[in-house]
Amino acid sequence: MIKKVQFNLSGDGEPNRPSTTIMGPVDEKLARQKEIDDWLPITSSRNAKWWYSAFHNVTAMVGAGVLSLPYAMSELGWGPGVAILVLSWIITLYTLWQMVEMHEMVPGRRFDRYHELGQYAFGEKLGLYIVVPQQLVVEVGVNIVYMVTGGKSLQKFHDTVCGHDCKKIKLTYFIMIFASVHFVLSHLPNLNAISGVSLAAAVMSLSYSTIAWGASVDKGVQKDVDYDYKAKSTAGKVFNFFSALGDVAFAYAGHNVVLEIQATIPSTPEKPSKGPMWRGVIVAYIVVALCYFPVALIGYYVFGNKIDDNILITLQKPSWLIAMANMFVVIHVIGSYQIYAMPVFDMIETVLVKKLHFRPSFMLRFITRNIYVAFTMFVGITFPFFGGLLGFFGGFAFAPTTYFLPCIMWLAIYKPRKFSLSWCANWDLDKSYSKPRPTNFTLRLSLSSKRVLNLRHPLAISSRKKGENGDDKKLNHGQNKSQAEFPVLTKKKKKKKKKKK
Repeated sequence: MIKKVQFNLSGDGEPNRPSTTIMGPVDEKLARQKEIDDWLPITSSRNAKWWYSAFHNVTAMVGAGVLSLPYAMSELGWGPGVAILVLSWIITLYTLWQMVEMHEMVPGRRFDRYHELGQYAFGEKLGLYIVVPQQLVVEVGVNIVYMVTGGKSLQKFHDTVCGHDCKKIKLTYFIMIFASVHFVLSHLPNLNAISGVSLAAAVMSLSYSTIAWGASVDKGVQKDVDYDYKAKSTAGKVFNFFSALGDVAFAYAGHNVVLEIQATIPSTPEKPSKGPMWRGVIVAYIVVALCYFPVALIGYYVFGNKIDDNILITLQKPSWLIAMANMFVVIHVIGSYQIYAMPVFDMIETVLVKKLHFRPSFMLRFITRNIYVAFTMFVGITFPFFGGLLGFFGGFAFAPTTYFLPCIMWLAIYKPRKFSLSWCANWDLDKSYSKPRPTNFTLRLSLSSKRVLNLRHPLAISSRKKGENGDDKKLNHGQNKSQAEFPVLTKKKKKKKKKKK
């Protein structure tokens, strides 16, 4: 127990009697928690503007995946390809709106991380088991893919500029050059500190996308263009179709960091963060449409099924423009790497400081972040398969965290009336996007989420077990204040009270 002595000054500057405040174990714990939150990268800075969220979302979403969209179109065909691109744009915008809305759905509390929202929806342990493995696969996987992408783009730039006069250099060395930038940038403390890098990356993404479809238009439709499927067997066509779905899922994957981005925006009861965040999301999605649709449709229209998994490889001339586009890709994936690495840094540092009781320090951050960058560099050098990695990570982890996990959380938390528009829309999305990939993990996830939907709210259950009566009262008070915002929850509680009477 700590005594805190304060001297209150009177009007003439003389101190009055000292007032003693006794800090108990709970106050000490809260002070310690605040000190740690002020150090962790996600919660240390909350002064971002709405346009920060715009270019952070553009940087997170419009990545190297846009360069593989013409290739995905060649495996999907015109009809299915256009339909999937448009539906993915609409559905991911809807699920992103759900994430933005759920960030502050409990008055006085913010879900700053994806797994915190998962814990609130599914329970403390189950939420971690469902969200954290997928989120880590996505974010670490993206960082590995971007290591390969950055190295390949640097190699392409070198080969284009030097031509046949220069000696061939292995991809390994270009990946190491790309990684050396991150050994420096990874020590920036939080998301707001990398806002300049993120802005440059967002501008570069729009630039190289414009170069990609502009150079395709200049080249014109090829004489021997063919829009038929590459694979001739039914099994080959089906395999390529699902691989293309993974590429599209990879391209529309900014949801894994959206709550972390929103956490940097200031919020008050009068002006919650969801307003400026949603404004930034709308701007970001307009930029996404301007990048994705022209590249995918024009690239496929010009080259047909002869397109490479990276459209810049297919485009050979003008050489100076292709070299510039590859350098733009390098600058962009530098920013994207940092956006996706920051939540991983936050997880690692949280475990070290909160669970293992390491002291927050620069040296701790220096060592852990360097080890992580070295790890992604090593894996990228070992597995430099750009196209294959896109399909794998897109199908395995991006689809769940982007398409149907937000819908399951929405159903678990808000509990809309059965057969209402919200209920039908979310269940349809959940079923449609969990069917194509019926892995054991997906089946367990679907079963566990359905069990959660039939239970009372997990937060209330866990808080009663712990005996946190004060938290329960605050939650109920907040819910009574916002009956218009949570009509389903408040109606159910009133019915229970009437039965008790």
